[in-house]
Amino acid sequence: MPVKIRLSRKGRSKAPFYHIVVADSRASRDGKFIEKIGTYNPMTKPASIEIDRDAAYDWLEKGAQPTDTVRAILRFKGVYFKKHLMRGLKKGALTQEQVDTMLATWIEAKESKIQSRVDQNKADIEAFRKAVSGEAKKAKVAVADESTRETAEAIFHAGEDAVAETTETLEEVASDVITSNEETPEEVVAETTESVEEVAETVEEVAAETVEEVAAETVEEVAAETVEEATAEVTEAVSEESPETEAETPSEEEGEEA
Repeated sequence: MPVKIRLSRKGRSKAPFYHIVVADSRASRDGKFIEKIGTYNPMTKPASIEIDRDAAYDWLEKGAQPTDTVRAILRFKGVYFKKHLMRGLKKGALTQEQVDTMLATWIEAKESKIQSRVDQNKADIEAFRKAVSGEAKKAKVAVADESTRETAEAIFHAGEDAVAETTETLEEVASDVITSNEETPEEVVAETTESVEEVAETVEEVAAETVEEVAAETVEEVAAETVEEATAEVTEAVSEESPETEAETPSEEEGEEA
């Protein structure tokens, strides 16, 4: 009866989880199996694999044929490396102690590498969560040489001196402003009083000039109207007297002729 080492699917939809089983090749994928030797979870990063190396090696020695995926898993977990070492032990090239030591060293190095990948994945997830939550990222610190450090220190000290000088200047200006503010009210009152008096004098002068101009214009208008009225009366009187004079003149002329 041909025997296969293969995966038996478990889990729910879109979240597969597999058992590594030894089963008859004629059985269905998720049907009966002879022995379960491990598990495989491809949903984690990296994939989680748990397997009994000794049981897997024994079934390989018995002639069980792994599927392509299971073969890769067995190679990744060191089962095929153990098979290679045991072949050397059978040929007398290695001793049992050497096989055990080499296998333990290989497994330790492999597990440390896997653990480093797991830690890196956790760090990436943590960094992503911090970035999503809005926490500020730590600034990268650049390592500077001696000359750069000296230049930076000189610039820093120069900046401190400039700040100190600016502070002193601001204090002096503030004291001057305070002093000037203490003397300002009396001076402002005196200046305001003088300005008011000057404006009052200017208003009086302008008012006097305006009154004089208006009076002169009024007198001229009244005189002109009076002259016009007198002229009109004289003209009317003259016009009334002229016809009588003309009427009297012919009679006199007629008397002289007679």
